[in-house]
Amino acid sequence: MTMWQPDAAALRRPAYLSLADQIARAISDGRLQPGERLATHRHMAETLDLSVQTVSRAYEELIRRGLISGETGRGTFIRPPQREPVPPYIPERLSEVIDLSILKPVVCETRHIDAMKAALHALADDLPHSAVLSFRPNTLFARHRRVAQAWLREHCGVEATPATIHLTNGATSGMTIALMAAAPPGSTVVTEAVGHHTLVPLAAYLGLRLRGVAIDAEGVIPEALDEACSEGDVRALFVMPNPINATASLMGEARRAEIVEVARRHGLQIIENDVLAPLLSERLPPLAALAPERTLYVTTFTKCVMPGLRAGYLVVPDRLCPSVANRSLVTSWMATGLIAELAARWVENGTAAELVRWQVEAIRGRQAIAAELLAGIPHKAHPEGLHVWLPLGEGRSEEEFVSHARLQGVAIAPGASFAIEGGMDRQPAVRISVGSTTPEQLRDGLKIVVNLLQGEPEPVLLAM
Repeated sequence: MTMWQPDAAALRRPAYLSLADQIARAISDGRLQPGERLATHRHMAETLDLSVQTVSRAYEELIRRGLISGETGRGTFIRPPQREPVPPYIPERLSEVIDLSILKPVVCETRHIDAMKAALHALADDLPHSAVLSFRPNTLFARHRRVAQAWLREHCGVEATPATIHLTNGATSGMTIALMAAAPPGSTVVTEAVGHHTLVPLAAYLGLRLRGVAIDAEGVIPEALDEACSEGDVRALFVMPNPINATASLMGEARRAEIVEVARRHGLQIIENDVLAPLLSERLPPLAALAPERTLYVTTFTKCVMPGLRAGYLVVPDRLCPSVANRSLVTSWMATGLIAELAARWVENGTAAELVRWQVEAIRGRQAIAAELLAGIPHKAHPEGLHVWLPLGEGRSEEEFVSHARLQGVAIAPGASFAIEGGMDRQPAVRISVGSTTPEQLRDGLKIVVNLLQGEPEPVLLAM
């Protein structure tokens, strides 16, 4: 067991986070080396006069950061440096933390729970046997694809035939299938330099090389994309042209046409993540409408209707339908029948559209709060977007800023979680979700963030 011990006198509230930060600093400074074993939860608790639960939460936080690992029967050890990114969100909502780290839509428990209860009651009274007994996607989802066709046309601006629509268990499922179909293992996928946090580990698991491409206020720069394609075996572009991307950028119509032109010239497949589309009142044509012959279009109900409605659509070119069908089979066999049925019914009876309209108004209200409190402070947001991108300015450390916020009870996402290797020099910034808490908590959390930003940069001092 290591001889290093945290300093009990330096612990502050919340104690679990202060303890985790002490250990993290010791790892960063080299006082704790990879492979060293930490004290047991009970021994650490007795030494520091803390509860075992507090120590356990500190260790869980360090596991989330990728700094330690627990081995059953052996203990807890310092991990070697990891290349995989740390998730931008905290793993669970803690009662004393205002969680602005996780990107989710606004939820009104009464409205959303009542809608789901009513749907489940109706489903119980009129349950299609195929929703629970069918084992063949083509047989089960024929009606659902026709329903999807109407939703995609009206709420996403995508024209598709039922044969080109594939049902998924949400956006992550759609992304995985699309990447597998568009780019073979060993090839390169390019994406925004500040991109989708899940894409980095996903590409690694699929054996793909991921490269960031320089961005500006509208997203991917066409010249940078052209240059990247000229330098290697680039097979696909993963892109988020609507402000679901981390920097809340909206790609203009002319820029979208330029990106399509570059993709056609280099024979790129385009994977378009467009989960925000139904929330945008002024919707630009998606890339799938400009280049349907090469675009794999991903959308979902999770971000615009209800977090627990893990259902989505993947639209692909005709020639990729067999490939996508096979990859769907080997990853999940098929979308979950009951959830797909719920989504289809909500599209048919108007519940999905009603909840989208409610969500738009709720998000506008949250963004108005953010605009009020961030007035005069440079930031990026969309009035119908789910988050704010807040540059920190020169001389500030993302890690320390996020840690200071956590010590004051606010969780925000560091910009490093969205950085893609090979992209460009990136200014420190944080992402702040506006939909994950109540309006009162959002206001309180933003006040803390603003106070930190307006003060002088300070290190997180921990007496050792």
